[in-house]
Parts: sequence; C-alpha cells; structure tokens
Amino acid sequence: MLLLILKRALVAFATVIAVIVLSGILIHVVPGDPVTAMMAQSVTATPEAMAEMRSRLGLDLPVWQQVALYLWHVLQGDMGTSIRGNEPVAALFLQRLPNTFALAVSGLAVALAIGIPLGFLAAINRGRFADTAVMVIAVLGVSIPAFWLGLIMIQVFSLKLGWLPVAGSSWRNIILPALTLGLTYCALVARMTRSALIEVLAEDYIRTARARGLREHQVLLVHALRPALISIVTVVGLVFAYLLGGQVIIENVFSWNGIGRLAVQAMLERDYPMIQGFIVVFATSVVVVSMLIDILYGFLDPRMRQK
Repeated sequence: MLLLILKRALVAFATVIAVIVLSGILIHVVPGDPVTAMMAQSVTATPEAMAEMRSRLGLDLPVWQQVALYLWHVLQGDMGTSIRGNEPVAALFLQRLPNTFALAVSGLAVALAIGIPLGFLAAINRGRFADTAVMVIAVLGVSIPAFWLGLIMIQVFSLKLGWLPVAGSSWRNIILPALTLGLTYCALVARMTRSALIEVLAEDYIRTARARGLREHQVLLVHALRPALISIVTVVGLVFAYLLGGQVIIENVFSWNGIGRLAVQAMLERDYPMIQGFIVVFATSVVVVSMLIDILYGFLDPRMRQK
C-alpha cells in the first residue's frame, strides 16, 4: 500500500509540473499582447509604462526563461503579484479557498445524500416504475443548466418565500448554492450508483448469498455495496475535483466569495498573473483528487495495489 501511495504521489507531482509548464507556454501561444489588453483602458498607457509593465511581468524575457522562472517561483509558493490589487496571488487564493472548499463539500454532500439512495432505489427496482422515474429525474438533472437552476432557487426561496438570503458568505448563504450544485450532480451520482449496483447484483456470489437465505438488505449493504463503491468513488472524486475549481458560474450567481468568482474578476480585469494562477490551482486540485481516488481504490480493492 505504501508503494502504491509513493507511485501515485510521484505521478501527481510530475503531472502538476507539466501543467505549470504547459499553462505558461499556452498563455504565450494565445494571440495578442497581455500588457496591451491589461492597459487598454488606462490613461497612463504610455509606451514607457507598457514597457515597465512588460519588464515587471518578465514578458521581455524569452518564453522558455519565463516558463522556467514561473515554475521555480510556483514551487517556492510564489505565484506572482496581481496587477490590479498589487497583492500576492497565492495569498488571495488562500483567502478564498476555504469558501470554495466549503461550498464543494456541501454540494457534494447534497449530491451523495440524494443520488446514492435514488441509485439504490432504481437498481433494486430495475425495469419497474421506480427505476423509470429515477432515470427521468436523472436525465432532467443532467440537462438543466446549473445557472438556471440557481436563478430559480433565488426566485423561489429568496424573493418569493424569503427563507434564505440571496448572497453572502455566512452559513445560511451556503444553503442555496449547495442545493443547486447538489441537485445538478445528484443525477450523475444516481446513474453511476444504479449502473454499478446492477452490474454487481448480477454476479454469482450475490446469487450464492441469496441462496444461503440472507436477507435482502444484508445482500445489498454487506455483499454488493463495497464492490459497487469502486465505480461510485470514481464519479464522486471527479465531481468533487470539478467543484473545487469549476463552480465559477454558481459562485457568481450567488456572489459567493470563492476562487471561481475571483477568477471571473481577474478575467474581466485582464489580470494576467491571477488567471495563470487559477489555471494552476484548478489543475492541481484535479490532480490531487485523482491521486486520492487511486489510493482509495487500493483500500477498497487490494488487487489495485499491484498496478
């Protein structure tokens, strides 16, 4: 198990290094001058000021040298300084990361609390009305845009009923965005849970357990749940990784002060270091969560430790 953890950690570290290098290269591949874009509306956009800004950002250096310097600084915890606020990018992300993490965990909890029971219900009633109803709900959940669902939540629970606030960062403010994210992704969790359980319930050892006279809930919870968890953990991990860095729209709909909202502000303000920092943080979160999923596989299925 220790060997598995070391292997996955080395692969994750190499992947993060590759992401940092590629993000630095791709930003230079995009047409246009970032300094011109950032200072387009500034009254002080003189050639001298633009040259000073270009030198400050290191954009006057060769691309390979810029990428190497950025990689070296990131490995030391320095992601540069924001253009607009003149604050360290890493410090700004650390300020907002707890809010994003809290929202991601809350949204995932809602998705699991709704999706797993629905998936169980559909699997044990395969081909019946309950199965069809759950699948219809799942299709609707996947099809409905998250921002539209968020606006409906605000209209009903905030404006009409007055139960919950529209925006902010307190514990009451997290309820609506968490419900929106949870309802959006519970459909995916339900479909994966259903598929995994149907596959497991068709195995010979499940028929043997039933032939021994075990009760149905024992068969489901003791013999079927653990093998099915491997597939469920996959989708749960991917959803959580996306929630950590990809809930940009929801954070802006509910004015939630997370890194997604910070990224949108950086894009609107053409804040070059902040945008690059967001790419690195988002990619790193996906890599780390993927590594943790692989390690969790090793605990759930000992055969995975040999790969």
